[in-house]
Amino acid sequence: MQKYILLCLICLCGITYSQAENQIIDQVIWVVGDEPILLSDVENEITRRRYEKEPIEGDPYCTIPELIAMQKLFIAQAKLDSINVSEGMVEQQVDSRIKYFIGQIGSKEKLEEYFKKSMSEIRENMSNSVRDQLLAQEMQRSIISNIRVTPADVKNFYNELPKDSIPNIPEQVEVQIISISPRVTLAEQERIKSQLRDFREKIESGEYSFSTLAILYSEDRGSALQGGELGFMTRGKLVPEFANTAFALYDKEKVSRIVETEFGYHIIQLIERKNDQVNCRHILLTPKIGYPERLEATQKLDSIAQEIRNNKTTFAQEALNHSEDEYSYQNDGIMINMQNGSTKFQLQELPAEIAKAIYNMEVGEISQPFAYKDEKNKERIAIVRLKSKTKAHKAHPDTDYQLLKELVTNTKNKEEIKSWIAKKQKETYIYILPEYRNCTFQLPNWVK
Repeated sequence: MQKYILLCLICLCGITYSQAENQIIDQVIWVVGDEPILLSDVENEITRRRYEKEPIEGDPYCTIPELIAMQKLFIAQAKLDSINVSEGMVEQQVDSRIKYFIGQIGSKEKLEEYFKKSMSEIRENMSNSVRDQLLAQEMQRSIISNIRVTPADVKNFYNELPKDSIPNIPEQVEVQIISISPRVTLAEQERIKSQLRDFREKIESGEYSFSTLAILYSEDRGSALQGGELGFMTRGKLVPEFANTAFALYDKEKVSRIVETEFGYHIIQLIERKNDQVNCRHILLTPKIGYPERLEATQKLDSIAQEIRNNKTTFAQEALNHSEDEYSYQNDGIMINMQNGSTKFQLQELPAEIAKAIYNMEVGEISQPFAYKDEKNKERIAIVRLKSKTKAHKAHPDTDYQLLKELVTNTKNKEEIKSWIAKKQKETYIYILPEYRNCTFQLPNWVK
């Protein structure tokens, strides 16, 4: 595992080691404009893709240089067009990568030992790589920003598709939900707060470090493994209650008051402030739901379900009156698929407990109450109604317009990008070493 992590890190930071006498051996194999593509760039990218199991079509020493060359064309135009990327976004991605690798290797010191570089040098190398990736992405968005797809485009696309190329649509369902959070008792809230007050006293007295207690007790396991550290965040990336407290901290030795958010209760410690960003540690504890409170919520939903089954009310009306699901309660209780914005789901796209509840249901049937964890890891009790079920079928504009529109949009985007690159190839100086010219490239006109 450590060898795997090391190789990934080497790729990210662009380090190339020699095969003899510890000398760095490298070679310029392509030139795009005034930007060289080094053999080491290609080998690092090949290694990264292989270890992350990303497929490479064809000869890697043909495919990868071409992809790098495309990126350099995008970056050069982005600079000419004064397209910039947020340094906050760059730092956030770099922080995420560094936190992941530290979590795998064990510590910052071990990371520096592997690199034979300081953390600031590692961060700088990663930042350059991430910044280039983001710039290329922004340039591509700019190129395709004016593309529009009309219903006529979708219809023509569908009519021109060979019958054996029409995509298959798997079975999909629409689900209505009424979801409520069981009541948290005052005694349980006080227990959580008392525990966090005890943590704060132990940290400020020096008995324990914040990081140690975060590792042992924080229920945000993603940050707990990093000693509670979240990495640099802008105010907009944090929920308001948390952000207000985190950005008000200035003393790194002090621990914040207890902060309640939708995720639970936190204490926070400042690590570093940088412009409009803050890096801090936190410990999160979430209240536990007791059996009586869970039973109370279950009985409430069971009564609601019976009222709907007896036609005394409707699922939509009860969702509006009682559901705490913020995405569906005003939409007749119909769940929204956050992956594509539609109301249709394949079973595997639903939370496991909801998929299990509707698996054998008939359209119009209402489930028994059941417990599940929402996207914020909070326990909820819910009932669901199977609103519709669409059997697996071949795509058709009448029933699958959105999917076909996405296919048309993707096709047009690719054609626009391809056309833009062809134009830039003619305008840009490109040189490829003779031994790298006899390739089957994805696009023509690289070799002039």
